[in-house]
Amino acid sequence: MSTPAPTTRQRWTGLAVLVLAVTVVALDATVLSLAIPSISETLRPSGTQLLWIGDSYSFVLAGLLVSMGALSDRIGRKKLLLTGAAAFGAASLLAAYAPGPGWLILARALLGVAGATIMPSTLSLIRSLFPDDRERATAIGIWGAAATAGAALGPVVGGLLLEHFWWGSVFLLNIPVLLLLLALGAWLLPESRDPEPGRWDVLSVGLSMAGVIGVVYAIKEAAAHGVARWDVPVTFLLGAAALTLFVRRQLRLETPLLDVRLFRDRRFTAAVTASLISLVGLSGVIFVVSQYLQLVRGYEPLQAGLAELPAFAGSVAGGLLTARIARRFGARKALTVSLLAMGLAAGALGWLQQDTTYLVLAVSFLVTGTAEGVVYTLGADLVLSAAPADKAGAASAVSETAYELGTALGIALVGSVVGSIYANGLTVPAGASPEVAARAGESLGAAVETADGLSPDLAQPLLASARDAFVHGMNSAGLLAGVLLVGAGLLAWLLLRGLSAPTAAEPVTAGPVAAGPVAAGPEQPETAEHAEHAENADKPHVPA
Repeated sequence: MSTPAPTTRQRWTGLAVLVLAVTVVALDATVLSLAIPSISETLRPSGTQLLWIGDSYSFVLAGLLVSMGALSDRIGRKKLLLTGAAAFGAASLLAAYAPGPGWLILARALLGVAGATIMPSTLSLIRSLFPDDRERATAIGIWGAAATAGAALGPVVGGLLLEHFWWGSVFLLNIPVLLLLLALGAWLLPESRDPEPGRWDVLSVGLSMAGVIGVVYAIKEAAAHGVARWDVPVTFLLGAAALTLFVRRQLRLETPLLDVRLFRDRRFTAAVTASLISLVGLSGVIFVVSQYLQLVRGYEPLQAGLAELPAFAGSVAGGLLTARIARRFGARKALTVSLLAMGLAAGALGWLQQDTTYLVLAVSFLVTGTAEGVVYTLGADLVLSAAPADKAGAASAVSETAYELGTALGIALVGSVVGSIYANGLTVPAGASPEVAARAGESLGAAVETADGLSPDLAQPLLASARDAFVHGMNSAGLLAGVLLVGAGLLAWLLLRGLSAPTAAEPVTAGPVAAGPVAAGPEQPETAEHAEHAENADKPHVPA
């Protein structure tokens, strides 16, 4: 027996619940950035532990998203969403009261496990709630704005809490929001699942997680220490081998965990690649600049969070304007120009100095946030439109994996580059003990903490050298992020070559492999011919 279609009121109230869920998970990825100096002072982590505190959440989340997306198709998207929300609240409590860096890393990893059950469920439930292409495009625009705004709003919320409470408060913030999500979600959200899910392949789950974490770990360590260490190439080869076996296994399975054939669609590939690399730039910039504002420029946490507010405003505007931009200029131009704009804004950090006027930072944040809002929302829509409706969870998970993997890579790659250049560029004044030199070389936060216990004739030159070294590392990282984003823009332009946006008189198609309904243009009702055209037309889906 078929489930009755949700009413208009049920659809939009359900979307409000999903927006609440995605905002919490996205905010948790960046809310910790401004707490790094406070955590360094309280828990005294090493430089490597500091990176893992930032990385472990996104690493685990990225490694499990595909698996959890496929699981949501099987056991029910609403059920998995609510289970994940409860687990996310429990892990938040563990993180808030972590007694040491190891405990905090573990708690962040558990948050990643719980987050992996939430993110793909939200996007796939949108597919179920909004079968109409036009309504779904608007819903995805709101959802995308919430996701990017949550990430951009993280530093502001973190700064506000740190102004009055200890660093653990950034995790306790999740609890009341998640309780509200559980209550409203159980009441308002419909259940949906794949009617013929097949077997959930445990070996594929293990291969996907081992591959993602292995490759990302190798990239992180190579950026920090070079490829001379034996574990870097070994871990990379093992991760790459696991991913290769994963892909080959998916091609053989009757019901794969991830239908890798989706990547044959150039829209799908371009969208996933754009989302991945854009988040590398955004998360890397936020992670580094949050430390720069506090530890180099001397901003208070709340002041630093407010300084990053243009990124939040831009991401909301970009997400909400995506449909109009894509309809006006086409998916190819919208995606490419947004990536190029992000590249130029991130590259501007290459010329940032300790006394650079804030206006430069504000413009960079605004451009980065706006462009990311467009890239993320348009990418999610292209991914979702390329997938059959009954595989929405697994396809959504690919989009979210790109999001979280990009976040993890951004922190790992940019953070490791900054850390490596900082350590090599730091000059410890004569007369400082070896212990002081070792501690100060771990991170800028450690150097600031160490300087507090030194005499002024040692503290001042140590701080000056540490800040100079950090800014130099930030400059190099900004240029690296800029190059990656410009490269992603060129790749998107090539992948979408020959694909044009439909005009107002043409039907908006849902991609060559989409199984959902095709939305007709304003002058053309939906017909069987239009549906057949959607199977063959070489045009990208453009939000209407």
